[in-house]
Amino acid sequence: MGIVTVLWALGMFSLAFGTDVNGLIGGFDYFWMNGVGMEPGAYGAGIPFLAFFVFQMMFAIITPALITGAIAERINFKAWIPFMALWVLFVYCPIAHWVWGTGGWIAKMGGLDFAGGLVVHMSSGFSALVASSLLGRRHDKAPMKSYNIAIVVLGTALLIFGWFGFNAGSALAANGIAAQAFATTFFGCAASFFAWMLVDWVNDRPTLVGASIGAVAGLVAITPAAGYVTLPAAMVIGLSAGVICNYAVRLFKAKFHVVDDTLDVFACHGVGGMLGTVLTGVFASSAVNPAATDGLLYGGTKVFTGNLLAAGVVGLYSIAVTALLLVLVKLVVPFRVSREQEAKGLDSLHGESIISLDEIHVTKSATA
Repeated sequence: MGIVTVLWALGMFSLAFGTDVNGLIGGFDYFWMNGVGMEPGAYGAGIPFLAFFVFQMMFAIITPALITGAIAERINFKAWIPFMALWVLFVYCPIAHWVWGTGGWIAKMGGLDFAGGLVVHMSSGFSALVASSLLGRRHDKAPMKSYNIAIVVLGTALLIFGWFGFNAGSALAANGIAAQAFATTFFGCAASFFAWMLVDWVNDRPTLVGASIGAVAGLVAITPAAGYVTLPAAMVIGLSAGVICNYAVRLFKAKFHVVDDTLDVFACHGVGGMLGTVLTGVFASSAVNPAATDGLLYGGTKVFTGNLLAAGVVGLYSIAVTALLLVLVKLVVPFRVSREQEAKGLDSLHGESIISLDEIHVTKSATA
């Protein structure tokens, strides 16, 4: 939050949303927030440009943070900081401009991403895949257990609450499109929660942690479509995410042992974001949102082909640039902690530790 906020104000906002340069990157219009004030600007005619600036800053903060879930328990903090800054500059800003910036090539060819399927979830999900691959597996092969199920569920609830803000908020107005995005977000989330639980039940047993992951997968998948699709379509997208992302997790955990994606970032955000992007091309409706082009279901092909191409380019670009940045950073500072540090836990790098609620309960019981 601290680092990306400073970088966003310094110039990354301008690179994402400044005057277009050949459809690839923004110009220098808003460096050091020049021209960013209380009056409406180039985006969101009815809101202060400053509100748009801060709203988009939230996306820029969230996106690199998602990558940390794939490389948890083994990343060197000293390497993560420069990598994160470079990643926002060379991966996030260009993709944000392609999709949301005026003149971006994905927007110009008809691609649609309402609130971040491409910009947030595919970019971070595919980057997480290559980061976890290059970093290597954790030395401790034991399955990672949930730290505290109550906190997992609390975090999921807070995430759902916040997701309403950035999906509905992406309408950049308090209007019918915002209400539609709010409703589709919840329907997509609920459908995926339900589908994920059923898949778990068929394969093993339903769990609260698993269903919580399912809710997140549904939120990811509905994000690019939120302001463009009907409520029944949102449920289809959510059900699809609950099934496909669940099996993606199982495939990567059971089959591809080389990839140690600690918190299944690629399976949920990468696969879920790609699924939602493609299905946006199927279910988008100009009857829901006049700014949308009809998808395949309504006889249109432009948004479907545009989103297919966009998904392919964003995925490949994220993988390639992330790999390059990792190699460059590793030339300066080790990207992975030592085996001894990993065994102790990364809290030891900072001289701090955290005690779970369960441990507190056990300690109190023992004392009593």
